Amino acid sequence: MDEGYRVGVDVGGTFTDVALLSPADELTTVKVPTTDDQSVGVMRGIRKACDAAGVAPGDVDAFAHAMTVSTNALLEKTGAKTALVTTEGFRDVLEIGRQDRPSLYDLGAEKPAPLVPRRRRFEVRERATVEGIETPVDDAEIGSLAAALADESVESVAVSLLHAYAHPENERRVAAALREKLDARVSASHEVLAEFREYERTSTTVVDAYVTPKIDRYVGRLEERAAEAGVPAPRIMQSNGGIADAGTVRERAVTTALSGPAAGVVGASAVETEGDGLVTFDMGGTSSDVSLVRDGEVERTTDAEIGGRPIKVPMVDVTTVGAGGGSVAWIDAGGALRVGPRSAGAEPGPACYGRGGTEPTVTDANVVLGYIGGSLALGGELSLDEDAAFDALSGLADEAGLDDALDAARGVYRVANANMTRAIRAVTVERGHDPRGFSLVAFGGAGPMHAAELAAELDVGRVVVPRPCGVLSAFGLLAADEKHDAVRTFRTPLSEVDPAAVEAAYDDLAAEVRSRASEAADARVRRAADLRYVGQSFELTVSVGDGFDPDSLSTRFHDAHESAYGYRMDDPVELVNLRATAVGERPPVDLTYRGEGDPEKGTREAFFDDGFRETPVYDRDALPVGSGRGGGDGSSDDPAIDLSGPAILEQDESTTVVPPGWDGTVRDDGTVVLERGEEE
Repeated sequence: MDEGYRVGVDVGGTFTDVALLSPADELTTVKVPTTDDQSVGVMRGIRKACDAAGVAPGDVDAFAHAMTVSTNALLEKTGAKTALVTTEGFRDVLEIGRQDRPSLYDLGAEKPAPLVPRRRRFEVRERATVEGIETPVDDAEIGSLAAALADESVESVAVSLLHAYAHPENERRVAAALREKLDARVSASHEVLAEFREYERTSTTVVDAYVTPKIDRYVGRLEERAAEAGVPAPRIMQSNGGIADAGTVRERAVTTALSGPAAGVVGASAVETEGDGLVTFDMGGTSSDVSLVRDGEVERTTDAEIGGRPIKVPMVDVTTVGAGGGSVAWIDAGGALRVGPRSAGAEPGPACYGRGGTEPTVTDANVVLGYIGGSLALGGELSLDEDAAFDALSGLADEAGLDDALDAARGVYRVANANMTRAIRAVTVERGHDPRGFSLVAFGGAGPMHAAELAAELDVGRVVVPRPCGVLSAFGLLAADEKHDAVRTFRTPLSEVDPAAVEAAYDDLAAEVRSRASEAADARVRRAADLRYVGQSFELTVSVGDGFDPDSLSTRFHDAHESAYGYRMDDPVELVNLRATAVGERPPVDLTYRGEGDPEKGTREAFFDDGFRETPVYDRDALPVGSGRGGGDGSSDDPAIDLSGPAILEQDESTTVVPPGWDGTVRDDGTVVLERGEEE
């Protein structure tokens, strides 16, 4: 366990969030606007948090960081100039892809353009099979290839040869030669993803090559700026929900593709431990991210896509919709009100930020509805311009033929909620889970404002709003374990598996993941396997105990298949991939919460279903522990506050809305739990 101060910093589309934890588990949180060079905003946020806590940046002993550099590079197509080297005849695998269509009945659907254009895809005469090397690669051809790549002035090269996951000898020779001859980064598929399926393996390797130079430069700048301030080198959140040292992610940047959303899910699972399941709901400035936590474990997947491109490394399973506080409301060609996915971003931001923005956003709608008041300073420094919010919504009302700004604001609020409700249904109902059995954990700058209404729509009776809800992704970095993953294809009918051979393969995988762990001796290795019925196209991942037992593994697979799809089969089971994850566990963070000061901030007119109501407004950080329905008697012995809805709980980083019919309770750690009651 780290001594001294620890800081977590998460970069979002609008704000950069900082959580600073003292040795006494006292938490200081701040927000600063995100900057074009994210490292500038990161260091600005750290300094601001240290000033608020009364410490110097040099007092920080540990620094963890989640970022959007990889995600932005993929979505905005601003990654490195990349080339692909592949086996002769497989130059077009990125464009051929799979036969399935994401929009089956959309005759105008277009696939995303490959990250590597055809002119920068090169073939080599070689052939490996699942049995071994059939045609060795020629050294002279590698030399000619290096010269051609040098002429293209590429920054990065992806090498993905046929069946290199099974026999990487040819690929290893090509990669080694190119690393020696070129001033470019080289990503080899057997190092990035030693797993069968040529398209997905090639796509993942290309993504790694495409984003690695940008990540390398960014993390390098951040390390320099941190060192100048006396702050330790950052450890980076990976897509799998675990952190890794900066050197590791600079070499394998594909693991950071979903860095920020993963940190939020980890933070939610660290704060809320009651019940069997959680729906995590993170509504930030640009988008909303939804995920599941079941039986205390964050749901992970290896079938993720970003920008339509498969990335097969393990990731926290997150569904994202373009509905955030900064999402712009607009009228489509058919006259319907739409929200997002375009965002006002940090500059100029929503109209109410007073930075020159004029387009109506979800945040502006919340101002008009009274959920956000003019006295609130977002992030502690942005004062709201209510008049600008009303002007923006009035313009939208005129365009939509609505009566006034209030009607437009109600429409924006409802449409945004509908978008987010669909996302929650996608990870619950559409996967066979009843959302009524889950608690909704709400966070992000805007999440707690919308959470109770979403829960009511889904018939979820419990909403959990953590104390650091506005910066929960940053807080999640303080609680995250270190994690490293490795995979190896091992296709064999389960009935024919040699347990000794499997154990030997697991030993190799364990050595690989432990070699990346900063404290290898303390890293615990979790083992899993991908299995399927013979003839199926895709697999389910099942945990494997310390000893490999085919019979018990078969039983676990049958149970998992029935849970996922509602039935089991008598067909034989096939072992496909072996997986290992090294986990360096961290002790849980127990927050210290005091709830000091005067929580009452007055009242404000806020709109609910039956019109405007005079609504009490409270300082969330001053609410006494035990506040809830009925409140206390106001004495020093029982200073609790009645949090029966309607009520508004304000923080610098977020606002929680308690609608009529809901009751809030303040727990010992400052978490507010909302439960559905009966409206008076």
